[in-house]
Amino acid sequence: MRALPFPCIRPVPEHAAEVAALPYDVFDRAEATAYVADRPLSFLNIDRPETQFAPEQDMYAPEVYERGAALLRERIEDGTLVEDRNLSYYIYELSWEGHTQTGIVAVCSVDEYEQGVIKRHELTREEKERDRIEHIGALGCQTGPIFLAYRDQPVLDMIVGAAKTSTPLYAFTDDDGVRQTVWEVVRRDAVDALHAMLGQIPCAYIADGHHRAASAVRVAQRMREEARAAGTYTGKEPFNYFLSVLFPASQLTILPYNRVVADRNGLSTYELLEVLHGAGFGIVESPVPVEPRERGVFGMYTDGTWYELRADQPDARAYAESTGGGTDGEASEVRVADASEALVGDAPSSGDSDAFACAASSPVDDLDVSILQTCILAPIFGIDDPRTDERITFVGGIRGTEELERRAGAEGVAFTLCATGIDQLLAVADAGLVMPPKSTWFEPKLRSGLFIHRIAKQ
Repeated sequence: MRALPFPCIRPVPEHAAEVAALPYDVFDRAEATAYVADRPLSFLNIDRPETQFAPEQDMYAPEVYERGAALLRERIEDGTLVEDRNLSYYIYELSWEGHTQTGIVAVCSVDEYEQGVIKRHELTREEKERDRIEHIGALGCQTGPIFLAYRDQPVLDMIVGAAKTSTPLYAFTDDDGVRQTVWEVVRRDAVDALHAMLGQIPCAYIADGHHRAASAVRVAQRMREEARAAGTYTGKEPFNYFLSVLFPASQLTILPYNRVVADRNGLSTYELLEVLHGAGFGIVESPVPVEPRERGVFGMYTDGTWYELRADQPDARAYAESTGGGTDGEASEVRVADASEALVGDAPSSGDSDAFACAASSPVDDLDVSILQTCILAPIFGIDDPRTDERITFVGGIRGTEELERRAGAEGVAFTLCATGIDQLLAVADAGLVMPPKSTWFEPKLRSGLFIHRIAKQ
């Protein structure tokens, strides 16, 4: 694949820790505004420029994006950021809670995204794309790196290891306790070696950043049309590439992406447990929060109590049809004298397709997020489209179970899942399929502001 060195806008070393910010989309508006209040150099001021306006300001108005562009110019003019003209790669290492992952910062080909060499596993939402399209257009820069994974390449690992023996460009620990270390690879022989080995990678996978990638591609398509109309298009323009960090797949950590439903869909807690039991789920009441570590196991919190659910032979769709889905508040015909006594046998293995009556025909169906959606959320709670249903929210595993309990409150239901495996992500992408929304939560998150790719002069 084509993953090239590039001239980078980046912080000067003495300001790197102040500039580096979590991705724009992990904050809601109030959180972003509060975060930047005492962090004037944080790149979040530029990534989320609505934080510079009153709360009632339309966050998608042209003047908001223009403010982001002005802030970027200010940071370059005051020396916080520097435009490094060297064609360089960067080695980006993140260490957190005993885990280390090391990636290569490069720009990757829009053509290869369109051709499927860079593989996707999620759908995107037009309104989120539109926001980043306007942001890229106003700044003339791509500011958020796309998190890519590739199947391990031992020789490439050796080259990266050699690059890490030099003095780091940046080395600091961020507010979340993640050790951030960056090396610039600018020596010609080292750049050539990385370029050659990256060219041997047959494909890469978007781990995180589907909206950023799709937005960068749509901007490139528009700029191509404009350049062709002007008779100036060469194919070598910077907009033909998007900012990326490529990591060996074996180094990545995925946390669960849990779900909270606002209500029990007209069911009492007892009736909900009956419906789940009748659908084939083994149920055990738990005195502590349930955080699954094996596939086919779910935690459920409702009405102040945690339960462990095991997907023995779930057939919630058929059961829901036979009982009316429990959506009218009537008790089902199947009775459980005490839900805590509904013990289960051994959990099915992830490869035991016979164990799952409503999952097994594709790599997507075997995901726990799919089993939860197909066998519980849709037939029991009436959530047919989790991308648009306002009754469901998604909570990254990093936030813990206390946040789930808080959000569920007295009437809601929280579900915890086993984290999607990187092997499952690759299998889904290789099959050309897409996962349900919010299937993966990667930690640690890549920081924005350390690497900026200019695609047009503003």
